[in-house]
Amino acid sequence: MQFSTIELMIHDQDGHLKPAEVLADLEDAVQRCRRTHRLSICAISFDTQTDDEKLAVEQFSACCKLAKAMKVVTVTVRSSELGTPFNAEIERLGELVKLAWTEGVRVGLLTEGGRMSQDPDTVRVMCENAKGLGVTLDPSHFIHGPAAGTSFEPLLQSVYHVRLRDSSKEHLQVRVGQGEVEYGRLVNQLERVKYNRALCVDMLPIEGVEQMPELRKLRLLLESLL
Repeated sequence: MQFSTIELMIHDQDGHLKPAEVLADLEDAVQRCRRTHRLSICAISFDTQTDDEKLAVEQFSACCKLAKAMKVVTVTVRSSELGTPFNAEIERLGELVKLAWTEGVRVGLLTEGGRMSQDPDTVRVMCENAKGLGVTLDPSHFIHGPAAGTSFEPLLQSVYHVRLRDSSKEHLQVRVGQGEVEYGRLVNQLERVKYNRALCVDMLPIEGVEQMPELRKLRLLLESLL
């Protein structure tokens, strides 16, 4: 499909590696990541399901060490669930940013419906209060879900990484060309703020649809706009 880079998912569920594996044997994780068949790693996504806050921080720290070893700049994290005290979330994110900084890595907060990062204004305030925190922009969540119709314009200056698929008001993911993502407009918006990092194609399988042609179609579409 002629992709040259991938985003490495270090997730407890459906990841390439699990956070516990990276923490248990960092050197083995580095060696496994170097066997990516000529694909370089453009970003890392971290998501742990543990309720142990100390363990979660240790896993994240190991993930940042892996990022440094692989010369990866951005690690994406998820925000906490809705209802989490705002100050507690700022404190948590601030700690992650400081840990990442010691390894020369920066943290991108994923924009995501159903979590604290679903509202662009809230994310903007988080970035202002947790100095160094940036954004992993997923425009689909501003088309489908509780934040549908909300503008992500206030976040563009803080974007560290971008994930893309086609989406509609009814479905988070649809076939390429059947959704409402304005790729040309998005690319122009990112160019205006001098964004020069990856545009990641993040597409899950759709029942009854061949995934490979859909991935290739979106890659070609994005290349035509650059």
